[in-house]
Amino acid sequence: MTTSQIDYMQIGLKVGLEIHQQLDTSTKLFCRCKPELFKEEPEITFLRRLRPTQSELGQIDPAAYFEFQKGVKILYEANSQTSCLVEMDEEPPHPLNTEAVEIALTVALMMNATPVDEIHVMRKTVIDGSNTTGFQRTCIIALNGTIKVGEKTIPIQHISLEEDAARKTGEEGTTIRYRIDRLGIPLIEVATAPVINTPKEAGEVALAIGKILRATGKVKRGLGTIRQDLNISIRGGALTEIKGVQELELIPLVVEYEVQRQLNLIKISQELAEAGARPENLKEEFFDVTEVFQQTSCKVLRKAIEKGHRILAVKLPNFAGFLKRELIPGIRLGTEMADRARFWGRVDGIFHTDELPAYGITAQEVEALKRAVDAQPSDTVVFVADTPENTVEALKAVIERAREALKGVPEETRAANPDGTTRYMRPRPGAARMYPETDIPPIHLTEEYINKVRQNLPELPEQKLQRLMREYSLNQKLAQQLIDSEYTELFEKIARECKVSPTIVAAFLTETLKALKREGTPVENLSENRIIEIFKALEAGEITKEALPEIADWTSKNPDKTLKDTVENLGLKVLREEELEKILGQIISQNKDLIEKSGAKAFGLIMGIAMKELRGKANAETVSKIIKKKLGIS
Repeated sequence: MTTSQIDYMQIGLKVGLEIHQQLDTSTKLFCRCKPELFKEEPEITFLRRLRPTQSELGQIDPAAYFEFQKGVKILYEANSQTSCLVEMDEEPPHPLNTEAVEIALTVALMMNATPVDEIHVMRKTVIDGSNTTGFQRTCIIALNGTIKVGEKTIPIQHISLEEDAARKTGEEGTTIRYRIDRLGIPLIEVATAPVINTPKEAGEVALAIGKILRATGKVKRGLGTIRQDLNISIRGGALTEIKGVQELELIPLVVEYEVQRQLNLIKISQELAEAGARPENLKEEFFDVTEVFQQTSCKVLRKAIEKGHRILAVKLPNFAGFLKRELIPGIRLGTEMADRARFWGRVDGIFHTDELPAYGITAQEVEALKRAVDAQPSDTVVFVADTPENTVEALKAVIERAREALKGVPEETRAANPDGTTRYMRPRPGAARMYPETDIPPIHLTEEYINKVRQNLPELPEQKLQRLMREYSLNQKLAQQLIDSEYTELFEKIARECKVSPTIVAAFLTETLKALKREGTPVENLSENRIIEIFKALEAGEITKEALPEIADWTSKNPDKTLKDTVENLGLKVLREEELEKILGQIISQNKDLIEKSGAKAFGLIMGIAMKELRGKANAETVSKIIKKKLGIS
């Protein structure tokens, strides 16, 4: 079934969104460090291993235990400008950043939410290494808000404030490297109720929330500053949490793929039952089949054997053919088993007989493998080559995933891929994950303070749309594109500072940059200051508006070069009028016959030839004026 054939209401699709956006504050959430990233070599490094601890109820969160099972060590990198002893967990956190609180409260009031009486900071267990403390600090600012999206009212469950995580910079073996410059940057979290019923609606709700956040003028822009998490379920499926969707445009596709994945898993579970697969037949009985592959031509297996590793196999009764069943494009049931094996067993992957012979493994070796584990034609055999400990853990994970396949859709947390597909990340967290933060006193929100914030709320997106059209003479389409983009504040800044047509600025920030991004240009490298510099150069007559796309493209790919370097490299220095006179005179002279034959159309033809040859080196208005003069057109 294709996504276009799915009746989302009939299958009971429910989607809840959690939007996380970095706030543009002067300091971090729990210290006075700059909320910036650094590119230089770190001044400080330190090594840690994080372990799960019991909650106040004596429970260990399964997601935390999962991360601990990986046995990894964390190498943290820091510099003195962007982190201090608070991020290193060597000093208690400072009081909550009141600037961040005010921004979050502003957003809450714009979403008609009810502020809490007191802000209490909580700890949320996170031991994947992304936080030196082993937990993330978070606090609820307001509850029970609403926003209008089209004709539908979307409940907002809560608006919260939390610290961003450290950023992963590399991995070598069992050591993961994190930079703690991002750790502690204030994040606002906006969570909707699970009332979204179609992929398209999910994208529209995320866009509406993003507009309100940007309307504050207090959120950071650019790649990595916003992350969207989705909670998705269908009737007969399971609640799946998808983390880290960075592109707004991807949200509908992520929902479509998850629905398709769950529908196919439900179908597979039914077909497995019909094929006679039973959970009691899935046994953790592992066979050492190293001897079967002693003479193999498979490079992966040969390398493992040469290292002294063992090859262990397990039988999945009545699973033949199911591991190669596609769930979504590029993702099969076998792929999901391999993901589990990688995480739990720390192996590179798995082999299974549904995809063999292949990879240098012969049909004779497959038959010998099946005999070694007493597999029937209806069975699938999965095998792994690694250390005995890792192979056992990997095959246990395969068996567990096979048992889940019999039930249908497992509850789990998945990570978003750049193409809209997802991969296994960890088990769903349990109730033992949250507990109170004892180092930070609560903040009382007085009615007087709330009313003061309420009286100074920024424009709502609908109000700003009308004002942009009125003040800058923009048409509705351009104004709406600006509101939907990240560039509304930048547009107004350029329009105020530069004597350039607001329409040209708006079209560049929306249509031009979007087109370049679609073509693969890394427009996220184009800083706000560089864009302002480009328009100041346009105002000064140093570049032409026709050159804007080419300059933006080259600058995005060479962000360390100056604008002067860019213009010189591209040969886009604006020609003086006397130089233009000469060039245009030559073009007219070379096309005399064309001019005579074309009559009234001659101007348009010559204009086209000239602009193609001058390619961003001259303003169209100036070229037009000179051509008309030379052709004697008034």
